[in-house]
Amino acid sequence: MTSGGVIYDISPALTPDIAVFPGDTSLSCETLLRVEDGDPVTLSTLHTTVHVGAHIDGPNHYESGADGVESWSLERCIGPCRVVHVKVPRGDRVTPDMLPSECLDQQRVLIATGTYPDPTHFNTDFCGLHPDTVDWMQRHGVELVGVDTPSVDPAHSTTLDAHQRFRVHGMTILEGLVLSEIPSGVYELIAAPLKLIGFDGSPVRAVLRTLSGA
Repeated sequence: MTSGGVIYDISPALTPDIAVFPGDTSLSCETLLRVEDGDPVTLSTLHTTVHVGAHIDGPNHYESGADGVESWSLERCIGPCRVVHVKVPRGDRVTPDMLPSECLDQQRVLIATGTYPDPTHFNTDFCGLHPDTVDWMQRHGVELVGVDTPSVDPAHSTTLDAHQRFRVHGMTILEGLVLSEIPSGVYELIAAPLKLIGFDGSPVRAVLRTLSGA
């Protein structure tokens, strides 16, 4: 605990064991120099998809000719948010009626579905968001939505209906969070993407901090 509140890490550990979408680039590390071998420093190269672990999608991930992940403002990715837990069957989509009305009191909403419990195992029956849910949240001023799954759409979706509603509304997608141990409530979210110019996504170290008096 710090003077600024309790900090919760909601990012999965990035190791070679972390699962990625089938066909995407798994995480690996190439060590070029080692202190243990007599080199002056240890020097490593990271190989992985930019959609590894907790990550933010760039607009160009789902829209041709759109800007990269660097186009999101830092203000969008940092600030008060609400965490909500929903009961939704595996393989289903989160609909507006599943979400409590209080989730609309913040511009950032993180949705815990519990349908992707192990970041090292890619289960394809995780939940997506219904397109109507994206529209509903946007009408009430939500600008960023985070989920505890690898995607806001079902694993086998080819039309990416939820992604397309995010595109229409200019909303930000934050995926791959670990929310199972986080109580519902209001927190400060800190999830800034790396300044990767033109990239279609970026890993983030997503954390929550309790607000003063909360």
